[in-house]
Amino acid sequence: MPSQPIPGSSGEVLTCLPSAYVPHRATGLLHLPRFLAKCRYVKEHGSLPPSYAKNYKRGCDRFLCQHLGIDPADVERIVLESVDDDAIETRLLRLLPADVRAAQWNRRYVQMGMTTAGREFIAEALTKMGCADRIEEIKSVPDLMEFDERRIE
Repeated sequence: MPSQPIPGSSGEVLTCLPSAYVPHRATGLLHLPRFLAKCRYVKEHGSLPPSYAKNYKRGCDRFLCQHLGIDPADVERIVLESVDDDAIETRLLRLLPADVRAAQWNRRYVQMGMTTAGREFIAEALTKMGCADRIEEIKSVPDLMEFDERRIE
């Protein structure tokens, strides 16, 4: 049977976050629902667990915002200041460019981690999780998130 992450090896795991492969309803952008969910978590709890805080508004959050030409802090501000999800969506759509180039972003996103350096990063992360036997199976950063959050068995 394939290995599973050693409990706690990557820090606290938030299974309440949406899958890395769930597109944003209005734009089709992958990762945007996760970023918004992390912002909501911060609003509700004050901060993210350290395992998520280290990449909050950095990593994929920042790469997505760079693609869109916006600041991650602006997205966070929208979530923190809005009274409900409808208000978040309304303000977010005003912030985003008219053409979010979803297909371009989604292709880039699902391939993150497929470079030589990316494969080394994934191999190191899986080894720390006690799952070196999964290196050939977990192909991308979104897959690594899915695996860590127990969506890939």
